[in-house]
Amino acid sequence: MEELKAAVEGHVDLMEELLQKLTADLRSGFSPAYDNFIGFFHAIDWKEPWLMSLLGFHVLLVFITIFSRRNINFQMCLFLLMLAGVYSAERLNRFLGQNWKSFSSQNYFDPHGIFLSTLWSGPLLVIAMAIVINTLISLCHLIVQWKRAELRHRARASHKKEN
Repeated sequence: MEELKAAVEGHVDLMEELLQKLTADLRSGFSPAYDNFIGFFHAIDWKEPWLMSLLGFHVLLVFITIFSRRNINFQMCLFLLMLAGVYSAERLNRFLGQNWKSFSSQNYFDPHGIFLSTLWSGPLLVIAMAIVINTLISLCHLIVQWKRAELRHRARASHKKEN
């Protein structure tokens, strides 16, 4: 019985400690995350041509996604290409980490792939989510059109039976 009591007290103490840490983090707000983001942002030389090209590539993908929103087949191909780009991010990070001197002034490509995940995979996933949302909206409209056509067909069929 004493072992059970000691285990419960230990668990309660652990939960109390975790709750205190959580409330301290909530009181401090988002300032640590904001400080980390600002540090990350300032550590990057945004004037490097390859970074400007990468940002331009993502802007171009956004425009292509917006202008092709009515063409679901094209967007599905674009979606699959984006997911393939995200899938290949690990290999791309390894390759770029080995060859960074040929195109960059500093090595941004850490073994964990944080930089590439943030600037390559992140935007691709956001655009891919926009394509998924657009596809779901289009499918909802298609279902409504199909149901209306079905109701019109039933109304015509019942009208022909009456005559």
